[in-house]
Amino acid sequence: MRTLVIALLAAAYLQAEPLVLAADTHLQGSLEKILTSLGVSDCVRSRRLGVSLVDVTDPAKPRYAGVNDRTMLYAASLPKICMLVAGFEKIRDGKLPWNDLVREVFTNMIRRSSNEDATRAIQLIGFDTIARVLMSDKYRFYDAQLNGGLWIGKAYGGPSDYWRRDPLHNISHGATAYQVARFYWLMDRGELVDPAASAEIKEILSKPAIHHKFVKGLEGRDDVEIYRKSGTWRHWHADSALVEHAGRKYITVALMEDSRGADVLPKLISRIDDLLCGPGAAPIVAAPVSASRPARRSPGARRRS
Repeated sequence: MRTLVIALLAAAYLQAEPLVLAADTHLQGSLEKILTSLGVSDCVRSRRLGVSLVDVTDPAKPRYAGVNDRTMLYAASLPKICMLVAGFEKIRDGKLPWNDLVREVFTNMIRRSSNEDATRAIQLIGFDTIARVLMSDKYRFYDAQLNGGLWIGKAYGGPSDYWRRDPLHNISHGATAYQVARFYWLMDRGELVDPAASAEIKEILSKPAIHHKFVKGLEGRDDVEIYRKSGTWRHWHADSALVEHAGRKYITVALMEDSRGADVLPKLISRIDDLLCGPGAAPIVAAPVSASRPARRSPGARRRS
C-alpha cells in the first residue's frame, strides 16, 4: 500500500500543472474584507483558516477567490465526500451495486455524518481505491503540486480503522479549501464520474440533518437550497456547500483551526450570501442555453459497446 501511494505521488509531480481557477480581483478583495470584519485576521496570518469562494452563477465564467485555500488542514468529517466520488466510480465500473443499502449508507454518512456508515462505505470501496481516485489524473483532488488536498487515511471507528496519513502533511482526514471547492465545481458541471452520478451525489448532499455552521447562517432566508458537508472535532471546524439562492449559485468552503469556528462560520456564509445575493449584488448575466444535453443514465448503468 505504501508503494501505491509513493507511485501515485511521484506520478503527480511528473504531470503537467493542473488547470486552476483564476482569481477574480473584485471578489478577492470582497472576501478579504469579510474576513477582516469577522475579526479572524490572526487565523489568516497563522494559516489556521482557509477559505475558497466560487461564484458559478455563469458556469462559463466562474468567479473565484481564495485565502490560504492551498493550506491543508485537518477537516474531521468533511472528507467523507471522498467516498462519494470513489464509490460512484466503483459503481460505474460495475464493482459495487447501486442499491438501497448503498444509497442508505452514503446518505447517512453525509446528511447525518454517521461515522458508522462512513466506515462501512470505506469497507465497501477500499482505501486503495479511494486513494487512486483522489490522486488520479481525472480528478487530482490530492495533488502534490497544490500542497495536497482531500485525503482519507483512516476510517471513522471500528476494526481495521487505520490505513495511512497523507504523504505531505501526515494528516488522517485532511483537505484544502481549494480542492473541496473543485469537488463541488465538478459536481455542478456534471463531471464527478458522469452527469447521472453527479446528480445522485448532489441529492445525497441535500437536506442536511445537522443545523449548524453554514446551515445555521442561512436559516430564515427565503428560497435557499444548500448542498453541504461539514466536519467538527475539538477546535477544528469545517464546512463546505454549493448554495443556490435568488437566481445565483456559489460554492463556499471554510476550514478553521480555532475554537471560535462554530460562531465564525455561520457569520461567514451569511455575509458571503449578502455579498453575492443581496440587494447590492452585481446583476446576473444569463448563461447561454446548451443546444443539447447528454441523456441521463442510472449511475450503475454501463455503456454497451
